[in-house]
Amino acid sequence: MNQTLNPAFSRDERPELRDFVGSLARGLSVIRAFDKDHAEMTLTEVAGRTNLTRAGARRFLLTLTELGYVKKDHRQFSLTPKILELGYSFLASAPIAQRAKPVVDRVAEETGESCNLGVLDGDDMVNVAHGASKHIVMINLYVGARFPACYTAVGRAILANRPDAEIDAYLARVSIKPFNEFSLKSKDALRQELQRVRAQGYAFVDRELHEGMRTLAVPVLDAQGKAAAAINISNHTVTIPREEIIKLYLETLRRAAAEIKNLLAV
Repeated sequence: MNQTLNPAFSRDERPELRDFVGSLARGLSVIRAFDKDHAEMTLTEVAGRTNLTRAGARRFLLTLTELGYVKKDHRQFSLTPKILELGYSFLASAPIAQRAKPVVDRVAEETGESCNLGVLDGDDMVNVAHGASKHIVMINLYVGARFPACYTAVGRAILANRPDAEIDAYLARVSIKPFNEFSLKSKDALRQELQRVRAQGYAFVDRELHEGMRTLAVPVLDAQGKAAAAINISNHTVTIPREEIIKLYLETLRRAAAEIKNLLAV
């Protein structure tokens, strides 16, 4: 899980990396090592997940502990709420997260369904704004939630509205790892789906990420017509036909996407 400098490139081959701070990259890899399945870890476990030596992992953990981002309980390390300051810095400074939040909240209130705005981060979709559903939901799409873009309606809505060269590069490097029996199983199937999404102007994902969730999303385009984000509605009642969900919510999402586009242009 080493996410530091790619050893395939030297600083001579890539001059922009001459000022690359490897220690900072390794420190961030320690933070990223914690997730819902690894909320608490020993020093040895952190070292294993980051490809650091035990001595290196220990130095980073002790530094993060001193700064208040990590706490230690006997042999177990875990993140503290202070780590949220790092994410808040993005939310407080990113225009799309700031300006879209009232629109996302309004869509959730009007429809009674969960509404989210997501962006691409590498090959993942990341939620940057969330409006809560009035219903009990089966999966928590909180702000900061991250999923493979290929299995989310938001991810597909964004990818389908990127230049062909970006789509080709994405399909060349992405790994297709189905979540369940409903998930797309191949890159060919994903390419066909992205072509369909581009043609129809929306993405609909039916239980591919979670068996109890169906999601409709439309892209939020920038001034050049490239998708900067996408807004979705998540429905958790699988008895409602797909066509009815689209009929109920598509125009609402399109109006919301147009409003967010205008807000970003201000």
